[in-house]
Amino acid sequence: MAQPKTSSHQDFFLPAEWSSHEATWIAWPHAKRDWPGKITPILWVYAEIVRYLSQGEKVRIIVASEKQQKRALYCLKAVSLNLHNIEFYIQKTDRGWMRDSGPCFVRNDQEAAVAAFRFNAWAKYSNYQEDQKVPEMVFTRCKLKHFVVRHKDKQVCLEGGSIDINGRGTLITTEECLMDPLIQVRNPGFSKSDYEHVFREYLGVTNVLWLGLGIAGDDTHGHVDDLCRFVNEDTLVIVQETNEKDQNYIRLQENKERVQDFRLENGKKVNVVFLPMPAPLFFKGVRLPASYANFYISNTHVLVPTFNDPKDRIALGILSELFPQRCVVGIHAVDLVWGLGTIHCLTREQPLL
Repeated sequence: MAQPKTSSHQDFFLPAEWSSHEATWIAWPHAKRDWPGKITPILWVYAEIVRYLSQGEKVRIIVASEKQQKRALYCLKAVSLNLHNIEFYIQKTDRGWMRDSGPCFVRNDQEAAVAAFRFNAWAKYSNYQEDQKVPEMVFTRCKLKHFVVRHKDKQVCLEGGSIDINGRGTLITTEECLMDPLIQVRNPGFSKSDYEHVFREYLGVTNVLWLGLGIAGDDTHGHVDDLCRFVNEDTLVIVQETNEKDQNYIRLQENKERVQDFRLENGKKVNVVFLPMPAPLFFKGVRLPASYANFYISNTHVLVPTFNDPKDRIALGILSELFPQRCVVGIHAVDLVWGLGTIHCLTREQPLL
């Protein structure tokens, strides 16, 4: 990786997702193994997502080749979206879950930059060498400053889906993802204070809130973006399960108890709103991480995964009340979640200065 233009990073911060975007980055789907027998409908789900995103901001799409770019353009033209807001970048990827492998955009009052974390495929898969190259391609092509995030003489491994922030200094994450000493260990030997140091130094975070376990079926081992999200500076939505026999019931009850005591960076209590969970979805006996919390906030829309479930309408209603200035839209995600992620997992916002 090229050397950073400057070593100064402490005046940069990670903006909240609802802050104005210059663009949203996605990687066009190509890995058939991620959606067995489903890759064709997945292309049209992506096209629908891009159609909404492009109404309010640029959509920067990573494709593996010019041939794939032509295929993507065919789908995008078919759904009659605004091609003026579409930009393509040729770069090979292993999977394309941009929330995790893509760049972490930070900013200050004058400019944007990339905080370059390491990506190791959630400490689970061996094929991530192409995904690792994505942040460098982005900051090179966009001519952005970048900071290699280091602690204890090592580049820090962190996925965007493992954290959520309110843009004022508070970050939420889970112990299951970052603190498990045996399963999918991102940074061996790291303590909570190590992570809190990294968050403070590189993301402008002064207050870290720790939840316990993530949802059942989460291939990432505890990402918070399937569990709990900030919707404004002082309000969290957190999913809850009402079926006491469900695998999620106890773990979500425990998180409910924790969040009641959370305090913001200014000492005030967090406002808490509860989202339902859809009925469990399975593929070949494996539970899938279906969750309404995996929504994405664009400049003009909030895109929410839906699952042909009666609770879809309830979740969309709750989020519509929380985002009165944006159009809340459901995106069919029954096929998408076969890839073990949905809308927030595949998007990465680039802030507008």
